[in-house]
Amino acid sequence: MKRVYPDVNRFRQIVRGKIRDNLKRYITRGEVIGKQGKNFVSIPIPQIDIPKFKYGQQNSGGVGQGPGDAGSPVGGQPGQGEGAEAGSEAGEHPLEVDVTLEELAQILGEELELPNIEPRGKKNLQTESARYTGIDRRGPESLRHFKRTFKQALKRQIAAGLYNPERPVVIPIHEDKRYRSSKTRAIPESNAVIVYMMDVSGSMGNEQKEIVRIESFWIDTWLRSQYRDLETRYIVHDAVAREVDQYTFFHLRESGGTKISSAYALCADIVEKDYDPESWNIYPIHFSDGDNWGGDDTAYCMKLLKEKIMMWSNVFCYGQVKSAYGSGQFLKDLKKEFSEGEKILLSEINSRDDIYSSIKTFLGKGK
Repeated sequence: MKRVYPDVNRFRQIVRGKIRDNLKRYITRGEVIGKQGKNFVSIPIPQIDIPKFKYGQQNSGGVGQGPGDAGSPVGGQPGQGEGAEAGSEAGEHPLEVDVTLEELAQILGEELELPNIEPRGKKNLQTESARYTGIDRRGPESLRHFKRTFKQALKRQIAAGLYNPERPVVIPIHEDKRYRSSKTRAIPESNAVIVYMMDVSGSMGNEQKEIVRIESFWIDTWLRSQYRDLETRYIVHDAVAREVDQYTFFHLRESGGTKISSAYALCADIVEKDYDPESWNIYPIHFSDGDNWGGDDTAYCMKLLKEKIMMWSNVFCYGQVKSAYGSGQFLKDLKKEFSEGEKILLSEINSRDDIYSSIKTFLGKGK
């Protein structure tokens, strides 16, 4: 079975290459999200044709076997050339392959050149996990590999002419001994929480919510690869805000007006109650079309961001999704209030094609 491992690894490298080549399409179209398992996703990639031999029947005739002249049909009588109006081009048959979320995050990080996140708080430690995956000439006797040691001693005795099949005694010497060796990898110990907030007022339609759903999947995938534990909380708001589960967050029908401060106030309450900033890495992420109820509410939003949310967070992310009914004013207000160096990342998402760059904006700073 071990002989097939190089071929399996080579096939996986081919698959990784196909995923990387088509990653932007997977991100913008959301083809991956509906195919999630517990720890993996199924990704449709272009068909990979593996060459193989096909044996024909003996004495079947045809060109190359038995009688036949140039131009003779192979495998039967010539067709009439008329009848069905079939197309002349080969169709595409996508192949679905299972990819772990960890591997998908690695591909995402390589393609977008994302830096590893530097956690904050007390729990930014790492533990080391050892796996015995190799063989070494040195090691403690408790890790001696009996089979490898015996095999090495047998080979030595046969090569030296010391092995007697009638009296098969194999005695290992020091040079024959082989030991299991471990490979140590670091496991992040930090905890993180994402607080998703989304405007569900009348100006946010299904397309805007689908963009939010796609982008949040990729943000989740990357952050899960950076932290040991990742929790997610969901807040929806129109004129009032409330916490909901994941399904409701993405499927709630839009209605009502917009009061963004209601979401920020609830976010601050959740963090203050459940997530000590000294121990947690906190990521509030807000999606809206930029409409807000009025100037007084916008001023209150800025106050909540300055005095609470941004003080507690690794970084605050705001993604403005273009809507036919949204003014987009809130993004301008944020740019006016906060400088580029502060703990705030702003992204303008006019269509699905902008999801790719928006993800890089939110994750590209390594915060």
